[in-house]
Amino acid sequence: MTPSSQAPARSLPGSGEARRHLIVAIVNNRPGVLNRVASLMRARNFNIESLAVSATDDPGTSRMTLTILGDEVHVEQAAKQLYKLIDVLKVQDVTDDSIVEHELALIKVRATKRNRPEIVSVAEMHHGRVVDLGDDAVVVEAIGEPGEVDRLVELLREFGIKELVRTGSVVMSRGSGSIEEQVKR
Repeated sequence: MTPSSQAPARSLPGSGEARRHLIVAIVNNRPGVLNRVASLMRARNFNIESLAVSATDDPGTSRMTLTILGDEVHVEQAAKQLYKLIDVLKVQDVTDDSIVEHELALIKVRATKRNRPEIVSVAEMHHGRVVDLGDDAVVVEAIGEPGEVDRLVELLREFGIKELVRTGSVVMSRGSGSIEEQVKR
């Protein structure tokens, strides 16, 4: 065979491009579950970009939303490994699903009497809300898709950010389907 007639090399499973994945897990609301989930992600060499945990309508269960970076095969394997944890009831990769995704950020921005009106204007134009006005700082609340929050943070960076806190993404599938109802069956 000549080099030009050889079949193209096949890529190995899991060697694809790493991208952002959103994993939702319904777990029993017990001490130590968060640690076991985080330890499993660490053992699989995933960096958890964000993690949001909250109670569900059922006080016995919690909902975790993990944002991780990885290729399709490795993320799928990690999701399968999560099922091996006793307290994990349901796992779903919603990355490619039709979802509502939001996060909350509080941004404390340096302010002076001169630039305070401009900060307030920038926040309001980008769906932010001023939640505190101080002598030398303004605290802006931003709620929305992560990209929207990113854009507002970048605009406010020009004034000087004193402090920034973000919750990480929380997601819910659009339509009538429900991961929580799947667990109740």
